[in-house]
Amino acid sequence: MIKIDVERVQGDYGFEARDAFGHKVQIDNSPDGGGTNFGVRPMQLVLMGLGGCSGIDIISILKKQRQPVEGFSMHIEGEREAGVEPSLWKDITIVFTLRGKIDPDKAQWACDLSMDKYCSVAETLRRAGCNLQWKVEVI
Repeated sequence: MIKIDVERVQGDYGFEARDAFGHKVQIDNSPDGGGTNFGVRPMQLVLMGLGGCSGIDIISILKKQRQPVEGFSMHIEGEREAGVEPSLWKDITIVFTLRGKIDPDKAQWACDLSMDKYCSVAETLRRAGCNLQWKVEVI
């Protein structure tokens, strides 16, 4: 069982979430909604979670294939449903950029395997009707 504590710590909407190990994340509403830019928005955290989840999978898969990953970054863009509440993620696009002497086919395979099979965040979004797309670049 995973346990998270969330406490309001700043203004009306500034929250801090803590896990059992003491890791903290600051969360806030947008300034238009009364927030003060104290932290990230809750739906942005979902995209961050997607990046972290898939990134861990991809590195793990490439390490098993003895692919030397010297650098790895992701650019994630998402569009939410308009005019409805709740406004879920509708479309998300990820560009995975890997650096090193990596076989491009193995990089593509690792990213596909993560996004299609292993990443729990990706599957959660997919089950909610989100269209996930990704592109892999090896430099």
